[in-house]
Amino acid sequence: MSPNISLQRKFVSPEIIFGAGCRHSVGTCAANFGARKVLVVSDPGVVKAGWVADVQASLDRHHIEHSLFTDVSPNPRCEEVMLGAELYRSEGCNVIVAVGGGSPMDCAKGIGIVAAHGRHIYEFEGVDTLRVPSPPLILIPTTAGTSADVSQFVIISNQQERMKFSIVSKAAVPDVSLIDPETTLSMDPFLSACTGIDALVHAIEAFVSTGHGPLTDPHALEAMRLINGNLAQMIANPADIALREQIMLGSMQAGLAFSNAILGAVHAMSHSLGGYLDLPHGVCNAVLVEHVVAFNYDASPDRYRKVAETLGIDSRGLNHRQVRERLVQHLIDLKQQIGFRETLSLHGVNLSDIPFLSQHAMQDPCILTNPRSSTQRDVEVVYAEAL
Repeated sequence: MSPNISLQRKFVSPEIIFGAGCRHSVGTCAANFGARKVLVVSDPGVVKAGWVADVQASLDRHHIEHSLFTDVSPNPRCEEVMLGAELYRSEGCNVIVAVGGGSPMDCAKGIGIVAAHGRHIYEFEGVDTLRVPSPPLILIPTTAGTSADVSQFVIISNQQERMKFSIVSKAAVPDVSLIDPETTLSMDPFLSACTGIDALVHAIEAFVSTGHGPLTDPHALEAMRLINGNLAQMIANPADIALREQIMLGSMQAGLAFSNAILGAVHAMSHSLGGYLDLPHGVCNAVLVEHVVAFNYDASPDRYRKVAETLGIDSRGLNHRQVRERLVQHLIDLKQQIGFRETLSLHGVNLSDIPFLSQHAMQDPCILTNPRSSTQRDVEVVYAEAL
């Protein structure tokens, strides 16, 4: 009898080291990969915060040479990936370390792909396009939200086309993730809010995704619980390392969930929006999330009810319409509590932009696992509601 393929699930994850101060062990990790010379990928803000110096000191203690590449925009661009790959080759590097938020981490993943394949990064758009293993990749996140350090996603911005594209492959999963809550101390309240909402959306979308399963659901639910219960308090008490640990743990759990279950319409639309306007990814998610939840709800009401309950909403005796209203209101209230009052029109989006945005959202792989099958017209309506 042939196995039932539809019930089979795979789960990919890097080696994860979690805890305050673990960034200082990057030299040991690099040495374990036989590092001759490391390309350290970061950005100017992370350098200024001092986290790169900690990484360099750890590599120095292990007598490992390194080159530094910090020419990374908030939405990493094709040309930056290509420049980084050229530096990797010209310096004779054989290991990549990234320290920073989603942008340096995605840029580092892209550099590894180009270094391995010797082709332009935009040739790898799509799912399972990678044919050669990347060099050893060690990621140190300094934000609690993007989860690029545990995921099989790489998101790159093509500014010529004003769009982002996704590369999704288990070959893009990092080898080691050093998740150190201390590194999030340099986040300002706005960045904390952006990345926290991003992580919460990861968890919600992974839980209702058509790719969800028993290996991803526990991570998604625990991520929702941790982020919902601690995000506002962390932003109000930025020096509290225990709260930062809870949010970092929630972000990691959300990353493990979405990397394996994939995402949905919030991210498909957010990638299109972020590529078009060069906006922070968390802002795009925050603007769209309650509109997509309202649109999707009837396609997966039992799962969304579980989301609502996990976020602390008492749904006893309520019908689906009432639960949907409470869930949407809870998301709006949480956003306002942490300082978000964003709309698309505030960022200069007009009705005339919506067809372009929707067309690109429909080409994003995340739309394929959205619980409600969506047409371009559906996506246009949701964008319009978020104006």
